[in-house]
Amino acid sequence: MRSFVSFLAGAVTVGAVVAALAVGGLIDDDAPSSSTSAAAPSPPTANNSDDDDKGSAPADISELYKRVSPGVVFIQAGQTGTGSGFVLDDDGHIVTNDHVVEGSNQFQVVIGGNPEPIPARLMGQDPSSDLAVLKVDPGAVKGGLKPLELGDSTTLEPGDQAIAIGSPFGLEGTVTTGIISSLGRTIDSPNCYPIADAVQTDAAINPGNSGGPLLDGNGRVIGVNSQIRSSSNSNSGVGFAVPVSTVKFVVPLIKDGGKVERAYLGVRNGTPPDRSGALVDSVVANGPAAQGGLQPGDKITKIDNKDIKSSEDVSSAVTARKPGEQAKVVVVRGGQERTLTIQLGTRPETQATQNCR
Repeated sequence: MRSFVSFLAGAVTVGAVVAALAVGGLIDDDAPSSSTSAAAPSPPTANNSDDDDKGSAPADISELYKRVSPGVVFIQAGQTGTGSGFVLDDDGHIVTNDHVVEGSNQFQVVIGGNPEPIPARLMGQDPSSDLAVLKVDPGAVKGGLKPLELGDSTTLEPGDQAIAIGSPFGLEGTVTTGIISSLGRTIDSPNCYPIADAVQTDAAINPGNSGGPLLDGNGRVIGVNSQIRSSSNSNSGVGFAVPVSTVKFVVPLIKDGGKVERAYLGVRNGTPPDRSGALVDSVVANGPAAQGGLQPGDKITKIDNKDIKSSEDVSSAVTARKPGEQAKVVVVRGGQERTLTIQLGTRPETQATQNCR
């Protein structure tokens, strides 16, 4: 629970800080890969459903739990850190949060109803999306692995059913239910870059739920539970999950030790009250934006013909591109509109100028 509580404090703080930064123009525009990424590869598992009833309520939550819970994982990271995860495939890959495994090099997991812990190896981490992948020997899992089915977070709507299964406060196999409260939220990652398109839910999420699956009404994974916003470090009905669209992009790249390269603009910006663009507060020295002529005080209104109404829109537009590509950025400067051509760079590992925790 150590690592989650440490990150939770940052997540709670973010509730107050993000609003202030948005007004003050201090939110960096670069965000992790999401469903808008044109470079997103095929999902890491072949059992995705094409059904349209993504939000239909199950006839019986208990039946859904019996079917899905064998694929939910309790994770012991080091001596004191705990969290949750879920089985991705028959090869033994397990998806969890980066902040669950952060700082640890020894892991044991409990899968399904078998109480016997088994060792797991850390295969890959991506702090920018708060995702990580562990792996177990499939032969060590009594009864075999039961991978969960991946859903589609891009088709969700507020009011759709949401179900969380995990180990809050170390209580394994806990199920809570609620709805999708909102979509398109932005939360901070462990390395302080924003995670775009996060799913907000009122299903109870507490310390220890981190890394566990958020499911739709048919038991398909629609997100990875990551943060809560609370003044008491416990559930207040405002929880956030990394969208499964991001899982589908990131996990295939990191599950065998690879890394994710993301496009980088190199500005910090915020959203004006009238949501008429993204106001540039500062430009990273010698970064792509600076070299392309972007200046503090500019208001970004379009990127590659996509209307920009907020800093979140800048994040989505940049993550849809690859490092090295050129982006057409329309700005308003001194009351006049001008178009800049900016060659995007590769995002640094950390955003050292901003402490999000």
